[in-house]
Amino acid sequence: MSADTPHRYNQPLGGNDMPRFGGPATMMRLPTQSSAAGLDACFVGVPMDIGASNRAGTRHGPRAIRAESCMLRPFNMGTGAAPFDHMQVADIGDIAINTFNLKATADIITAAYDDILGHACVPLTLGGDHTLTYPILRAIAKRYGPVALIQVDAHADTSDAMFGEKIAHGTPFRRAFEEDLLINDKVFQIGLRGTGYSPSDYDWGRERGFTVVPAEQCWHKSLAPLMGDIRERIGDAPLYLTYDIDSLDPAFAPGTGTVEIGGLTTIQALEIVRGVKGLNLVGGDLVEVSPPYDSSGNTALIGANLLYEMLCSLPKAWS
Repeated sequence: MSADTPHRYNQPLGGNDMPRFGGPATMMRLPTQSSAAGLDACFVGVPMDIGASNRAGTRHGPRAIRAESCMLRPFNMGTGAAPFDHMQVADIGDIAINTFNLKATADIITAAYDDILGHACVPLTLGGDHTLTYPILRAIAKRYGPVALIQVDAHADTSDAMFGEKIAHGTPFRRAFEEDLLINDKVFQIGLRGTGYSPSDYDWGRERGFTVVPAEQCWHKSLAPLMGDIRERIGDAPLYLTYDIDSLDPAFAPGTGTVEIGGLTTIQALEIVRGVKGLNLVGGDLVEVSPPYDSSGNTALIGANLLYEMLCSLPKAWS
């Protein structure tokens, strides 16, 4: 599309139209609307940390990600994607969670995503702690049936309970398995590392068909070959991508609640997200950005970039 051609779709506010430090506080300074009606994809925030077990602060993640996203431009120089030339995208704001009731919040999230998906819109979520992926998957499975899953994370998040509670940020994929929300042999957990309680921390998933790729298997190498293998195994199945920012080494992303050393690099993060291009990506999230521990804003900036890369990987971004 030439520079003098009127745009058919919403466009991010450009840096030559408004200084980067001004303009609307939306994702990429996009227009906002109250629902997903008429959208091909949307950015939506889930500002919660009531499921977190260590550092608090992820309730402020969506706002920080949006603030840092002002640096993003509409054309992806690395991949050639121009998503805003092919899709109608907007920021639909935040889900109004019940910050005093985690179980009620899970139901609120599921109902909100039922509505988003009812408009045939692909949700890209700004988190928020990782609990949120479970209620989103409940809504996703209602529309698409069980889905393939790529989970990029330092932790498996397959605990049965935390302090006796079944819903928390360490349990979402145990609950998803129990409710048949996943295609078990198309679940890939990438970047797991750190200390644990026993081998079952990883083996629970393996015993149920999940593919576990510990961080040690990712060190000092490109992850493009891994993503090639994953692409073949997922095929045309609907795919959900959940990206926990703590998958990255704390040298890159210190602003998170459960830091583990020896993590992925930002280059590997790009290889993973760009590696889902062409797959049937039906939704994605970026979780566990905790601004109180992100003094430079770089963690939120990385989160904003990865969400943009998810948008660029959607099938319609290339149509």
